[in-house]
Formats: sequence, C-alpha cells, structure tokens
Amino acid sequence: MHATCIKPCAIALGSNLGDSQGILTAALQVLANTPGIEVKNVSNWYQTEPVGGIPQPDYINGCALLQVQSSPQQLLKTLLTTEAKFGRVRRERWGARSVDLDLLLYDDLILATPELQLPHPRMNERAFVLVPLAEIAPDWIEPVSGKAIAQLVQKVDCSGVSKI
Repeated sequence: MHATCIKPCAIALGSNLGDSQGILTAALQVLANTPGIEVKNVSNWYQTEPVGGIPQPDYINGCALLQVQSSPQQLLKTLLTTEAKFGRVRRERWGARSVDLDLLLYDDLILATPELQLPHPRMNERAFVLVPLAEIAPDWIEPVSGKAIAQLVQKVDCSGVSKI
C-alpha cells in the first residue's frame, strides 16, 4: 500500500467481564502491533451503565483514533479477530462481553453493507461512545449528520458515564 492510502479511523472499546481495563489496554496493544495500524490517540477510560436492559456489570469504555492502511472491511476483520483473541463470544445482543471493538468512523466514508455500516449506526445515541470520542476528536465531523462530535455529545444524556 502507498502512504497516500493511510486513513484516519475511530474505534470504540468496551468490556464488562474480567479485568476490563487490562483487556482493553492489551487489545489496543494488539492493534498497535498489527502492521498497517497506528494507534494515534486513546481517550481516558469511563465507567458506564449497560445498555439494553440485560442485568450485567457496568462497562469500561473508551475510544481510540487509528491511522490505517487497510480497507474498512479489512479493519473490521482485524477488530473481530482481536476480540476473539480475548475470548469474545457473540451469544446475545447487548450481553456482557470481555471485549467489544466497534469501528465508528473511517475517514469521512458513508457505507452501508450487510457486514458494516459507517459511521456506526447507533454512535450518535450513545453517551458511552460520544463522551470518550469527544475527548480525543471533538472536531471530527460525523458525515451523516454533518455535525462535529463535540456537538453530538451535547445532545445525549451523559449522566451514566463517569471518568475512571
């Protein structure tokens, strides 16, 4: 790949099983050691209430900015492979998990395929995504709404999100 193919990306990280902070830090290290991926910035970690109504422990959430030399589909595959390394099993929607890595933004790309939607379809409703993302990318324009992340975070209830 040529250097001109480097794209900025944003991912969300979450965990509520095991040593969540340790797992998330280790998952970031795996990504940082992956050829063609550079971790540029990482938010603070936040303790957040679970979404979806299933009784489970609180989550640890954060976001990271990456520069990648892969397509969005290749990056998604890398994220899913990394989740599997840390024991992620997809049993139930919104269930507890050792690690969750979501591709939020890939440059200013808008994409809708059965496997991948960009920007992430629910990120604008989720304080646990927008609070850490606004910390490290407040001026990033979410391409569907045309609004900066700093504007989007003001429209969600952030009461269940607290910095660790």
